[in-house]
This record gives sequence, C-alpha cells and structure tokens, in this order.
Amino acid sequence: MNRFDLTGRCALVTGGSRGIGRAIAFGLAEAGADLAIIYRSATEAAESARKEIEGKGRRCRLFQHDLGETDAIPALVERIWQEAGPIHILVNNAGMAYIERYYKVTAEHYDRVMAVNLKAPFFLTKEIARRMVEAKIPGRVINISSTNGFLAEADLSTYNASKGGLELMTKSFAVELAPHGITVNSVAPGLIQTEIISGEQIFQSMWDYLIEHVPLGRIGTPEDCVGPVILLASDAGSYITGQHIIIDGGILCEQIPRMQFGE
Repeated sequence: MNRFDLTGRCALVTGGSRGIGRAIAFGLAEAGADLAIIYRSATEAAESARKEIEGKGRRCRLFQHDLGETDAIPALVERIWQEAGPIHILVNNAGMAYIERYYKVTAEHYDRVMAVNLKAPFFLTKEIARRMVEAKIPGRVINISSTNGFLAEADLSTYNASKGGLELMTKSFAVELAPHGITVNSVAPGLIQTEIISGEQIFQSMWDYLIEHVPLGRIGTPEDCVGPVILLASDAGSYITGQHIIIDGGILCEQIPRMQFGE
C-alpha cells in the first residue's frame, strides 16, 4: 500500500497558478489528487496549470477570486464544494508582501497584507473545515507560512506579522479540529526562487550574499516545497498535527551567519 497515494481526494490550492502554489498543485496531481485552484488575475497561467494537471489524468477546476475580498469567501467555498466536489485537502498558499520601511506602511497596505495572508486562510479553513466535519471527512489543512513567521526581516513588518499569526492560527485550528480527525499543519519556506523574488532588484543585488548564508549553498525551488505537502496531505502524515516543517536549506539553524572557515 502506498501511504502517499492521494487517489480519490480533491485538493484546493490557493494561489495555485504560479510559483510555489503551482508546484504544489502539480505534486498533488502526480500523487493522485484532483485539483481546485483559486487564482486572482493570472488567467493565462491558471489555464496552463489546468491543462497540465488534466494531462496527468486528474480533474482540475479554476476559480478566480481576489482573496483580499474575505466577505465573499463563504459563497466562494459553497461554489467550489458544489462544482469541484468535497474538498479533502486545503492548501492555503496565496500570499503577498509590500517591501517597505515600517514608517511608510499605510493602513491600506497593512489591511491588504493581513486580509490575504491571514484573514483569508482563517475563513477558508473555517468554511472548508465545517463542511469536512459535516461530511465526516478526515481532512488535511496545510498553511504555507514562511521563515518570516519565526524570525523578523527588515522592511517586511506587515508580512512578518501575518506569517507569525498564521503559525499560531495553525496550532489553534489543529487543537479544535483534532477530535474530527482533521489535521492542520504549516510548511514554512525560506528563500525560494520564484517569479516574484527573481524580479526584485534588491534580491538580485545581494544574491551572492544570500547564497553564501544558506548552509546547503543554494536558493530553494518551488519543487523543494512539494514533498512536505504530500506527506502532510497523505495517510503517511495522519498523526502529525499542529506542527511546522521549515524548508530553508538550514538558514534558521544558525544564530549568527557563519564565518568562512575554509576546507
């Protein structure tokens, strides 16, 4: 028996058209799951993802929605449940950040980051979990957090706060949903090479410095995040809940960036 097999289950992935979310959606499909993907505006990328997933022999439904509009989440989930079928796996992956000094943060930016990164995962989990309980589905909720949920980074105060909140939200839901056989965990990537990070000049100018301080000596890829999600989504991870898996090449292992000791 393959304990990592997800055949017969349907996974909902937010932000599944690009980057880490896209890699996770493909990985879940390869493990046997059907997919429902929420995306905001990248229609072409979403359609491309759908075609590739269907090419793997899995079903895939697309749902366009701005997760910053949290009041519409109950209706969105009802539509997803009706059109894609019961959801067995929820991956709260969609996220955003403004890179700016704390004194430049506006109420609008603060509210936007918190809505997408924390409020939307909360209410998506609430709505999906309620239906899982009613349907007696021993579901899986996986929140894509960040190493910023454990250590702060300058110019990302709102993002840091949202990811820290997501980590404790994960544990809170894990406690409340455990009696129903539903597990809730987080996967926390560190430096991952996506379209967003590749396009930021600030990262390009310090690329060598970043790589030098990753113990494994490289920036991560979206595919590096797939294995832990499959573990947590499958029967192999059925006794894991309220936990986090950090995928950072070892960055958080070091209290002080290491010196170069030579061979």
